[in-house]
Amino acid sequence: MLKANVGQRFDVGAGTKCPLRRLPHRSARIGDTALTLRKLIVGLGLALSVQTLSATAQTPGQPPDTMAARVEACTPCHGNKGEGTTDVYFPRLAGKPAGYLYNQLLSFKNGRRKYPPMNYLLEYLGDQYLQEIADYFAEQRPPLPAPAASEVSAQVMQHGQSLVARGDPARQIPACGSCHGPGLTGMEPGIPGLLGLRPNYISAQLGAWRYGTRTAKAPDCMQQVAARLTEADVTAVAAYLASRPAPINAAPAGKGAYVLPFACGSEPD
Repeated sequence: MLKANVGQRFDVGAGTKCPLRRLPHRSARIGDTALTLRKLIVGLGLALSVQTLSATAQTPGQPPDTMAARVEACTPCHGNKGEGTTDVYFPRLAGKPAGYLYNQLLSFKNGRRKYPPMNYLLEYLGDQYLQEIADYFAEQRPPLPAPAASEVSAQVMQHGQSLVARGDPARQIPACGSCHGPGLTGMEPGIPGLLGLRPNYISAQLGAWRYGTRTAKAPDCMQQVAARLTEADVTAVAAYLASRPAPINAAPAGKGAYVLPFACGSEPD
């Protein structure tokens, strides 16, 4: 969703740090890139090979033919059940609508979303297999992490709350909750929840939408909204969303549970 503030990494893909591409005047915290890439490449071999397991009788010594085993390539970055990891730039996948997750996997496979490890990992996987991966993570329900501690002022937090709950009609900015739901848990089949994410990740994604490094098929509603946000708005929204406690039921609302403010439909790409 966004642009990182000065001194932060800029997320150009699915909310992950990108060691191979930076925007002008933006610093990037590389981290242990070599280790991450090695894990992804090892995982790629697993992801490609396990597609053939179902056609082969299970024998001693073979890995178990389960989706949990098949998605082990995803776990170094996204957690064992998609709950996220300590790296705030890798997003939580668990419990997001399967349609949304599938669209993002397709976008990485087709190169419309660009993050080289993800593009490489998914390039040769079939669309049906991507749907199965999306279905698996959509069904996971690990607990949401504790809200992130915030360093912003009470005034900034209040501004974020106002934008999330009411938007800014004068600037044609709808409330976040008008699309992502009153409980910010998203809606089936394609609108993701906004809870359980860290402020740096939220800020990075909003910046990516603002500057066009993350796009969707027309009508690109998130780009339209994000383009109207200022840097101060992004900071405030990210801080407020990351401070929200987990609701009793964090599952996405059913399709058509509420009326969207745009003609985007409920299946954003």
